[in-house]
Amino acid sequence: MLLEFEKPIVELETKLADMKQMAAENGVDVSEAVKTLEKKIETLKIETFQNLTRWQRVQLSRHADRPYTLDYIYEISTDFIELHGDRYVRDDQAMVGGFGRVEDQTIMFIGQQKGRNTKQRQIRNFGMANPEGYRKALRLMKLAEKFDKPIVTFIDTPGAFPGIEAEERGQGEAIARNLKEMFMLKVPIICIVIGEGASGGALGIAIGDKVLMLENTWYSVISPENCSTILWRSWEYKEQAAEAMKLTAADMKELKLIDGIIEEPLGGAHTDVKTQSNTIKKSILGHLKKLNQIPIDKRIEQRIEKFTKMGVVNQK
Repeated sequence: MLLEFEKPIVELETKLADMKQMAAENGVDVSEAVKTLEKKIETLKIETFQNLTRWQRVQLSRHADRPYTLDYIYEISTDFIELHGDRYVRDDQAMVGGFGRVEDQTIMFIGQQKGRNTKQRQIRNFGMANPEGYRKALRLMKLAEKFDKPIVTFIDTPGAFPGIEAEERGQGEAIARNLKEMFMLKVPIICIVIGEGASGGALGIAIGDKVLMLENTWYSVISPENCSTILWRSWEYKEQAAEAMKLTAADMKELKLIDGIIEEPLGGAHTDVKTQSNTIKKSILGHLKKLNQIPIDKRIEQRIEKFTKMGVVNQK
């Protein structure tokens, strides 16, 4: 998958590869030309990715090669054991979770999982969880609390599944219960938006002591396309909608809706998954070290206060 703003970079990279191949085949020294072109590519990358529009960041968050929840879990942790089922209806594969070991501590990882190909996307329901997915997530959170293990959630969903059957099984109730229960969990909770963070589907696993976002992600009550459809009766205004919605990580940090931004490699998380995973791992361990030093009652109080402050406007 090649995004429109990536094409000039790819064209230069193709030219560079051709130049190196020609030099190797003909025994010609083109080292100076290669260095010049490599420098030009690096400069273009920096200029491009440091000046992305909000809509371009939305596109990057959906990149087909972008790492998903399980990619990060297997990179960050060892001895990961996936746990299944909500003990009521079924195992929702759009929501995954289980215990994994990170250095010297065990962590409960939970997150939405998308698929790479058509079959996987159907199985994972495009990362859109049903009520049983949120009930599975809550069951795993309660399990983590029982064994006094911290929780890390990875958020990447276009929203909770909007089907009639999901509503019949209590989609709204399942998400609402998660919100309530997550406020009161006694263990540290870190929530990280790794791709799309849309609506209550994202919020259902996003109540934490620390809420973080990767650099090229978005977090909002609605997608730019759906916002455009509601306001203009057309998807054609999605770029304007994205700008007006202020949904990027930088916007969320400025509005004090998240606690921090995790940097991505130049070009996006998909260009260097190991480096991105290591950055996330360091962030998790750093925050957990601080959170573990806070008494449980105070930590819960701070968690509640953080969210109740959002959206409050003081008028003089």
